[in-house]
Order: sequence, then C-alpha cells, then structure tokens
Amino acid sequence: MSGRTIAQSTTSSFSRAARELELRRGEFDLALHLGCIRSVPDEGGGGRRVTRGEIDRLRTADGFPEALRERVKAVGTTDGAALMGVTTARFTRLARLGLIVPVRFYLNRYRAVVWLYLAEELRQFATDEQNAPLLTGRTPERLRDQLDEGVDLRPRNWRGRHMGFLLRQTEDPWARAAVVASLLEPTHVAEVVADPYERAHLNSLRPEHPSPGAPDSPAALVAARITRADAPDEIGWLKADLCQAIAEARALRPAPHPQPIEAAEGREDEPGSEGTDDHSGSELKGTDDQAGSEGPERPRGLLGWLRRRNP
Repeated sequence: MSGRTIAQSTTSSFSRAARELELRRGEFDLALHLGCIRSVPDEGGGGRRVTRGEIDRLRTADGFPEALRERVKAVGTTDGAALMGVTTARFTRLARLGLIVPVRFYLNRYRAVVWLYLAEELRQFATDEQNAPLLTGRTPERLRDQLDEGVDLRPRNWRGRHMGFLLRQTEDPWARAAVVASLLEPTHVAEVVADPYERAHLNSLRPEHPSPGAPDSPAALVAARITRADAPDEIGWLKADLCQAIAEARALRPAPHPQPIEAAEGREDEPGSEGTDDHSGSELKGTDDQAGSEGPERPRGLLGWLRRRNP
C-alpha cells in the first residue's frame, strides 16, 4: 500500500467528514473557517482533509451533534435582531459601526448582499453589560456622526476575518503572501511587488474567495468588490503586511523565474556539460567523433544543441 493510500485511509474528504459529523456542507465549511474542525494538508497534493482522530474527537464531545451545530449557527439581520432584543434598524447600525462582525455573506436574487452573523457571538454581545447602552436608548453622538458620514465596516470586518481563516490554512510564506495580495487590487500589489514573476507566483497561489455566479457576471463583480480593500487606511495596512510577507518569502526561497537563455548556453559550453541525459554527453560526443577532426565545426549554444539532438 502506497504512502498516499495509507494517508487517505486515515483521513477523510470534506464531503465525507461533513456526513460523519452530521453537518450540512455550509455548516461544515463555516466550522472549518472558525477552527471548530481542524484540517490537514493532503500529502498527495489534493487539497486538505480531516483526520480520523479529529472526527472521533468531535463525535465523542458532549452534546454532539447539536452542540457543534449551535457553534456554527449563522443568522441574518432579522433573526439576529430578535436574538439581541433590538430592532432590525438598530442591529444594522451596530453592524455598520463594526460592533458586530459578519462571518459570511451571500447575494440574494436581487443581487443584494445579505450578511450573516454567528448566533453565539450575538448572544455574548447582548449579555455583556458594557454593551447595554448600545442596545437601548439613543445612539451615542460620536457613533451617529460616523453613520451620517456613511460608515459601513461590514465588508472590511468580513475581509479581516476571512484573511485570518486563510492564513491559518498554510505555513508556506509565499502562500501567506498570496492571501494578503488577494485582498488588494492588482495595481496596489504591483506597487509593493515590482517583479512580474513574483506577482505571477502570488497569483498562482491565490486562494479562493466567495464568488457567486459565473466570472464577470454582475453577482461575481459585487462579490469581488467585497473581497477587495477600498479604504485608504485598510489598503495601506494590507500593503505593509504584504511587504513584510514578501520579505519573509524571499528569505526562504525565490519565486520561480524562467531560466535565461544565456545561462543555459553558458553551462552547455562548460567542460563536461555537453549532455544533460543519463549518458553524460556520450551521445553528442559520439556524433562528433564519427565526424572526425576534419568535419564541420560543431554548432554552439542552445540552438546548436537542439540541432545535434534533432539532425
């Protein structure tokens, strides 16, 4: 039995793990996002999986599966306001001010953004005595001023939460830098990462973000606006993070770059470098020996090597 087969026999795919944990796929994905379920990289390079031990740990926990479901229960504005004992208008104001943080979003049939919040976090907010003045009476003046200016921190707070989830999924410095870059516009990334090959490498490692609908569809464009930083201070903060992440990645290993033709030709002309296969150049040397010392001059450089390989 191969190592990959053994590894897969002791781990489960996400779909199978969701069934064993009696969770709907949306609940399972949110549990992963929140760290309620731990995943590990697939040694075969097929993404991430859940170990048998992790599934057993969750299944033997007190109150399974209801307790696990309750930890990942997400509610919208109407249900969230009811949980907190406030009006939907006050709930929305608290969310826009960033006092309660969304955990997910989706677009309804009118392509309006619907934010979802953890029911457990809303209950905690409502029972905290320090938050009592925010739940009743008049909103403090400084907060009213922010609302009048049009503040809406829901997309920004979601991005911060989503970035934290993605960063927890990898220890690779280049992949971590790609997470930060994915929240910035390409022009902002280029301001930090001048090397086009490094930018291409970051793009190849780009994590997936929620994107309803086909690429470039109206729904996808709305989702893209949510996943990209737009406020100057947030952009500056992410660019500083990207600069640091790139420095750490470069210190570990450089991004892949194409090999210059001049370098390839230079190595070919070095002693003993005529052949690159297992025959250590015997094939090429034999051809020259058969031609004799009076034969035509051997072509040099990369093109010459190709001509000798394919006369």
